[in-house]
Amino acid sequence: MSEIIHLGFGNAVMSTRIVSIVSPKSLPMKRLREEARSAGKLIDATAGRQTRSILIMDSGHIVLSSLQPLTLIKRIKKGEE
Repeated sequence: MSEIIHLGFGNAVMSTRIVSIVSPKSLPMKRLREEARSAGKLIDATAGRQTRSILIMDSGHIVLSSLQPLTLIKRIKKGEE
């Protein structure tokens, strides 16, 4: 069953579409973000807040979230119960 995971500020994604949740601080993740921006595949769900996690989706889209990766993982696990 597909669960909707809330990212805050009225944004949500389907948990089954998430491939990975990573920290945005490393240089490869910064490059990934810029490549997605130039390809038109970047979705900014931070509402102007600091990016604390990057969600890599199965469609190739990159979603920026202001929630910590651990918070998102807990929300996914809670939805699986």
